[in-house]
Amino acid sequence: MDKHEAQRSLTDTMAKFTAYVGKHLPQDVLEKLAQLREGEDSPLSRVVYDSMFENLKAADRLNRPCCQDTGVIQYFIKAGASFPLLGELREILGDAVRQATREAPLRHNAVETFVEKNTGDNTGTRVPWIEWDVVPGEDAVIEVYMAGGGCSLPGAAKVLMPAAGYEGIVQFVFDVITSYGVNACPPLLVGVGVSTSVETAAMLSKKAILRPIGTRHPNPQAAGMELLLEKGLNEVGIGPQGLTGNSTVLGVHIESSARHPSTIGVGVSVGCWAHRRGTIRIAPDMSYEILSHKEAAL
Repeated sequence: MDKHEAQRSLTDTMAKFTAYVGKHLPQDVLEKLAQLREGEDSPLSRVVYDSMFENLKAADRLNRPCCQDTGVIQYFIKAGASFPLLGELREILGDAVRQATREAPLRHNAVETFVEKNTGDNTGTRVPWIEWDVVPGEDAVIEVYMAGGGCSLPGAAKVLMPAAGYEGIVQFVFDVITSYGVNACPPLLVGVGVSTSVETAAMLSKKAILRPIGTRHPNPQAAGMELLLEKGLNEVGIGPQGLTGNSTVLGVHIESSARHPSTIGVGVSVGCWAHRRGTIRIAPDMSYEILSHKEAAL
């Protein structure tokens, strides 16, 4: 196909996939929710989980988003340097969001800062937000994430002094989750970024909640901290929808970078039980493979 046709094809694919992500949770999230439900011995907790699955069935049956807050649309791209539409991707994704907003439909969540006016199509200045990694190759892998107003958007980040150590990281995570982290709808997926400044730690914390649930940091010490944080946060007893229970988190993921010896940057991003995240791989001929949702069809 020619470039114009390829661009139109990819816009349609990404519009449909963005809409799909708002209506269907990825397979790993569904499996974890089912596992956590079985681990609850409180009748109230089980009723809450039952209502979640009933909600998802209704969203599928009615072809409507599974949460009314379809968030700010964010794309995380790992694009091959030879991907044929690399230079057009930003325009394509903006058009895709406008199309998905009309057709899904998605709630209008883009308000121009200082103007205080809703754009009406989920696009605006630097929205959809796009993060890039350019790598060798011809494919593009695109992560779609719907960042809701109660979950990952109220994230937090700060820079600790070295004397705070890794204990300071743990304390910061607990402070966030036990305060306004519960603005999200538990059980929560907790992303922790450990880096050198607030902006790098915050971005790594967001990338952490894009990982499949249960995957572990390649560093054994970091992986051990993930497990310890999961255990500790579950013992807090917040439970599904904050109504107490045996499990507070879907998981804890840490992403890290090397850091300046004088600082420890730490960021926390929180995803709610309705974790609207999806991964799609686009080939050079604009054919695609959905990686995050089992038996998905657009």
